[in-house]
Amino acid sequence: MQPHHAHVPLEEAQPAKLLVERITKRFVTKRGSVDALHEVSLSVEEGEFVCLVGPSGCGKSTLLNIMAGLEKPDAGDVLAAGQRVAGPDRHRLVMFQESALFPWLDVLGNVLFGLKLKRDLDRKMRHQVALHYLEMVGLTRFQRANVHELSGGMKQRVALARSLAPNPRVLLMDEPFAALDALTREQLYFDLQRIWGKNRKTIVLVTHNVREAVCLGDRVVLFSPAPGRIRDEFKVDLPRPRDINDPELARMAHRITDALKDIMNQQAAAT
Repeated sequence: MQPHHAHVPLEEAQPAKLLVERITKRFVTKRGSVDALHEVSLSVEEGEFVCLVGPSGCGKSTLLNIMAGLEKPDAGDVLAAGQRVAGPDRHRLVMFQESALFPWLDVLGNVLFGLKLKRDLDRKMRHQVALHYLEMVGLTRFQRANVHELSGGMKQRVALARSLAPNPRVLLMDEPFAALDALTREQLYFDLQRIWGKNRKTIVLVTHNVREAVCLGDRVVLFSPAPGRIRDEFKVDLPRPRDINDPELARMAHRITDALKDIMNQQAAAT
């Protein structure tokens, strides 16, 4: 249970199991119809951290958008806590590669904006919750800073606090660290593991970075393209917190990378 729940009456997040059932998604291009996803099925348990990896064009970001309700599949269903996903809602929030912060609001204002989804909280309670999550991401001292004064890593920390503050059942992350330098990414890997360890939020993260996936995920799901399908899954049993430079982690990442290379070689041979 989160510390703020002791004095802030946030509703408890309900079981967050995600069920992806035979999702197919087609896009029409100048060269005809393209299957971005073909009969993809996936189950994500409550509190599980799942990473989706695969080459460009394999449909992993499309699947994330369908999970969020931002895109509709051509066939199949997504169930969240037993309910069919028909559109976006506050129980499944997305954190994108760009922080998408509002430049006219300061750091605290950006996190408070996310709490507008919680209509059951009064102004004082929203303030308490926002400060709690800023403390969680280590930005209490910067609550009144302007967005343009922040580094890329700090902006992503604010975006993470804004995503977590409404207490969604599921956090969907689309390459949130791709634009950051290596040192900043490594620090955020530790931060995200620490935060996830505290609240065990259900997280689905899309990444091109296999080491990142092994560092963060309970499970790595490998996609193949044309059309997008799940090719393989790898359970990650390494102890936490994980260091991306750990040799054992590197060995597992190498094994997944070899499988990814096989997929890309097969794709090249077929074209």
